[in-house]
Amino acid sequence: MTVPATVADALADAHRREWAFVLAATVRVAGDLDVAEECAQEAYVDALKAWARDGVPARPGAWLTTAARRRALDRIRRDVTLRRKLPLLVEPDEAGALGAPLDSDPEGAPVVTDDRLRLIFVCCHPALDPATRVALTLRLVCGVATPDVARAFLVPETTMAARITRAKKKIVQARIPYRTPTATELPERLDSALSTLHLLFSTGHTAPTGEQLVRDDLCERALDLARTVVALLPAEPEAHGLLGLLLLTHARRSGRLDAAGRLVLLEDQERGRWDQRMILEGLRHTVDGLRVPEPGRFALQAAIAGAHAVAPSFAETDWVRVVRLYDLLLTVEPSPVVELNRAAALSFAAGPAAALQVVDRLAGDARLRAYPYLHAVRADLLRQLDRPADAAQEYEAALASTANAAEREFLEGRLTGLIRLGGDSAAPDHPTGRP
Repeated sequence: MTVPATVADALADAHRREWAFVLAATVRVAGDLDVAEECAQEAYVDALKAWARDGVPARPGAWLTTAARRRALDRIRRDVTLRRKLPLLVEPDEAGALGAPLDSDPEGAPVVTDDRLRLIFVCCHPALDPATRVALTLRLVCGVATPDVARAFLVPETTMAARITRAKKKIVQARIPYRTPTATELPERLDSALSTLHLLFSTGHTAPTGEQLVRDDLCERALDLARTVVALLPAEPEAHGLLGLLLLTHARRSGRLDAAGRLVLLEDQERGRWDQRMILEGLRHTVDGLRVPEPGRFALQAAIAGAHAVAPSFAETDWVRVVRLYDLLLTVEPSPVVELNRAAALSFAAGPAAALQVVDRLAGDARLRAYPYLHAVRADLLRQLDRPADAAQEYEAALASTANAAEREFLEGRLTGLIRLGGDSAAPDHPTGRP
């Protein structure tokens, strides 16, 4: 069947914008992640024929949700083990007296009213290890492709696919119910939920693959959900810290590309193009996140982003303060990527030679073997130290690990321009501490 371009475009847009809503609503009926995912996928397939025949509906998300839920109900009706599955059903109008509504605690007070956020908290169940919770949620709820999830965790795609499969099986075997955690259960799942939103934003801020540097749909989705978490848990400092980080980072989006669509480094960006209103909002949430004796990782990352946001120019950035903030961050999130970001800041505070010593040590970490930013930072430091041949090798290694077209074009330009020695440094412009 030939699908009209308008239908294909509408369906692709509906997948980007509506997948999380469709899946979350379907899980409420199916009570099973695998079944819900299959029904949601089948609904998108159904849409190809129906929309080509009848036209794109005014509310594509509602059409897809209805189709997916109908498929889930049909499966339940056909299932001979319906009685065994009934306790897992959580749709109030289908389950009747089986339990309290999904968005209520035992006393009936509303807890989570956003379907997407509800399913994120459900997938962040403590029966799963923290990394698996985040990976599963990114893949199923946020619709991030498995290869991109694998890149975010610095593991092979096959490894990540196996983790996600095991997680879904464990949910079934452990009979984890598909209900919203109560208010008392939310705190133990909060860190995993925030990590999911951070990675969702990071995947949009610098898309791992494709022609576009930024996927605004993912960034806006993460921001929307982060705001919802703050509204749900206004006393949680890390919720404010994450929202502050996302706002301060997203505020720079209009300066990251030039008129020709080429990547512009942080130091070369026109700061007048940054969204000042968003910066002010981000700074307010950052302050709220730091109002505790021991700030968490997201609040500290927000403080680093804030240091860049308030600096009058790149040269006037308080690099010593930025390095100190990274030192604090490493005490709560000891990560080779955080160390790499610290080294990039150190190159401005203490010079490229001092930073290169740190990066050379990090180069021996197997987790960073295919991490393009390690090679890009090392290449730039070598270029500054007048070692063009070594720098060229590192740029080539970075290119081999980079699948984003805008980043590849930038790296290729640096590689071919090595005859021009000196110049500026490749300061990263992505959320600090990206895992």
